[in-house]
Amino acid sequence: MNGRRRRLLLETLDPMLAPGEQVEVTTIVNLSSVSVARTAAFAAASAALSGGMAVIPVPTPMYLAVTDLNLYIFQADSMFARPRAHLMTIPRAGLVRTPVKERILNSSFVVSHPEADQGLRLIFGGLGRRERDLVAAALPVAG
Repeated sequence: MNGRRRRLLLETLDPMLAPGEQVEVTTIVNLSSVSVARTAAFAAASAALSGGMAVIPVPTPMYLAVTDLNLYIFQADSMFARPRAHLMTIPRAGLVRTPVKERILNSSFVVSHPEADQGLRLIFGGLGRRERDLVAAALPVAG
């Protein structure tokens, strides 16, 4: 995440922080994935309709800020660096993650609470490996 995006995210996040809460990591992630079959079908249909130009759907990028107490997720604005909307705050207490799944273009892991039925898949781009490792280090692997 470049300096301008980080500064604007921290400005937006600052009023939400509890007294003494410290930001450990900020990064850009995706929170969902599209199946390979669906992506291929969409690309083929869009190529046929647009005269040969394929369009591939991609998840909306999100800003993730990890503090010593919480995970904050904001919708990222693709045109401007400022976060568009605060989507959720997840308390860090009790959160665990799956091992990191490496792919050619990205990597991911699922964050969940042992008592919850669902988890949240965090997908990191190829250039976000350093931030991914910092986020992964902040959360224990589920046992």
